[in-house]
Amino acid sequence: MVEHAGQTEVERVLAIMAHPDDVDFGAAGTVAQWTKSGISVSYGIVTDGDAGGFDPAIPRSEIPAIRQREQRAAGESIGVHDVHFLGYKDGDVTVSQDLRRDISRLIRQVRPQRMLIQSPDRIWDRLPASHPDHLATGEAAIRAVYPDARNPFAHPTLLQEEGLTDWIVPEVWMMASPTPNTYIDVTDTFADKMRAISCHESQLPAPDQVEERVRTWLSAAAYEAGLPDGHLAESFHVITVP
Repeated sequence: MVEHAGQTEVERVLAIMAHPDDVDFGAAGTVAQWTKSGISVSYGIVTDGDAGGFDPAIPRSEIPAIRQREQRAAGESIGVHDVHFLGYKDGDVTVSQDLRRDISRLIRQVRPQRMLIQSPDRIWDRLPASHPDHLATGEAAIRAVYPDARNPFAHPTLLQEEGLTDWIVPEVWMMASPTPNTYIDVTDTFADKMRAISCHESQLPAPDQVEERVRTWLSAAAYEAGLPDGHLAESFHVITVP
């Protein structure tokens, strides 16, 4: 199914990602369409990306702050002004009760009608897309969607100490899924996507090669979607949550 990302009654979207830059490589073209159509998008980034970077001259202690700044700048470049960092250790994300609680907190704060998450299912033919942190973050996020955030008795401190009432998320979009069922034509927002990606300078040792690589990925998705030659697409597995 090919859709236009802005054709929706959704007012708020919450994206939950493992690392800074994940949302930009995976979905920034779609996010740009959402923000251009007036949808408010918030990011919840589980780690600070402290295991990232490529330059040994940069002290490791500086990486978290650098990556936070890069993600905030990338979000701003496509109209995302609300970015939260949950502070988990890069490379060590597990589907813990603490992470489920922290994602549930964001859901109850933002109260989104749509969630954008990483797929908890591994793509064996594209293993880098299925980083263990991505899989764990996707699994924790879907558990937060159902049953945690909607259950007033789950993570009771959220209600009792923080006053955050339950919230039902009716729709979830999973990126990097082995079974995509929705394609967004991002030909017109490809420049926005690349502008967001380019903000992550600490992760791009060969920035001149990035656009060609990203264009190849998106061209393949457009081909799968049956779009005309020259078009670009991002793919998702979209589910409706009863």
